[in-house]
Amino acid sequence: MKRICLFYIVVVTCFLFLDFPVFAEGKPPEEGSTLPLIRLPIPTSNEEKGYLDLKGEGTFTISQIKADVVIIEIFSMYCPYCQKEAPIVNELYNIIEQNPELRDKIKIIGIGAGNTSFEVDVFRKKYQISFPLFPDVDFSIHKICGEVNTPYFIGVKINRDQIAQVIYSKLGTIQDPAQFLNLILKNSGLKRED
Repeated sequence: MKRICLFYIVVVTCFLFLDFPVFAEGKPPEEGSTLPLIRLPIPTSNEEKGYLDLKGEGTFTISQIKADVVIIEIFSMYCPYCQKEAPIVNELYNIIEQNPELRDKIKIIGIGAGNTSFEVDVFRKKYQISFPLFPDVDFSIHKICGEVNTPYFIGVKINRDQIAQVIYSKLGTIQDPAQFLNLILKNSGLKRED
C-alpha cells in the first residue's frame, strides 16, 4: 500500500513540474525579457516580403526581420478599440517610413488574435493598413503572448545575437504616435535625429 501511495505522489509531482512551463507561457512578455518564439508565415506579397526583408517560403521568427526594432500589435478585427486605433498605428507607420533614418531600423507587424486570413484582409482593406498583418486563427500566438486583451503592443529590439529583447509591453492605445515612437527609440537605445 505504501508503494502505491508513493508511486502516485511521484507521478503527481512529476505532472506538476511538467505543467510549470505552461504557466510561465501564460503571462504577457515583460520588458527586459526575451520574446517567446513566434513563428509566422512568410508573406506571399513581394511588397510585404521586401518590407520585412524576407525571402522564400515557409515560416520566419521575429528575430529574422531585418530591423533593429519590431513593433508588434496584437489586434482583433472585432475589437472596437483596435478599429479606433488603426488610423493612429497607420500614422506611426507613416512617420517611420517617411524618416530615412528610421525606415530600415523599425518595422511594424500586426497579429490578428483569433482572426482568419479573410478577417485579417477585411481589417487591412477597411483601415488601409500598409504593414504586414498575420492571422492567428487558433490563438496559438495569442496564448504564447499571455492571452492579452487587444490592442496590445510589444516592442522588441533585435540584438546582434538575433535575440528579440522586449523593450515595451502594454495593453491599450499608443495615443500619440510621435510620443510613442520617442519612447520606443529611448527604450531601444536608438537615437532620433530631429
